[in-house]
Amino acid sequence: PTGLEASQAQAFTFLVRDQRLGANVGSTQGPIGLGKYLMRSPTGEVIFGGKTMHFWDLRAPWLEPLRGPNGLDLSRLKKDIQPWQEWRSAEYMMHAPLGSLNSVGGVAIEINAVNYVSLRSLLTTSHFVLGFFLFVAVAGFEKGIDRDFEPVLSMTPLN
Repeated sequence: PTGLEASQAQAFTFLVRDQRLGANVGSTQGPIGLGKYLMRSPTGEVIFGGKTMHFWDLRAPWLEPLRGPNGLDLSRLKKDIQPWQEWRSAEYMMHAPLGSLNSVGGVAIEINAVNYVSLRSLLTTSHFVLGFFLFVAVAGFEKGIDRDFEPVLSMTPLN
């Protein structure tokens, strides 16, 4: 899955879980007053809330049956979610290309998201590389070629 699909899948998975636990997904607000599960896009469509709002225009086969003329249909989200949609979204959420070495994971929403590497990942990787070079230096692989039996040593000088 792409980062967009993984992000939307995560929002959908938690919406399904919390809805089963009794949350009113249509009106629940997060800590900053925006919709925790659902909110409106810039064009007025109903979309998933939270960080995934950055990817509100995603079209995914597992999500499309839950859309109505104005985006996500609240009545369909409450009554029409099929098991295959839950499985697909859980799979996309788990196999997301969102983490890297020693990173917190998550969707990279920064300006340079295409080439985004977290600082922790960069530092960890550089420490591994530096550790390898120090290991090589201590092991002594930089000694060079053994010249004791080189043919030129038994030849007469040119002058």
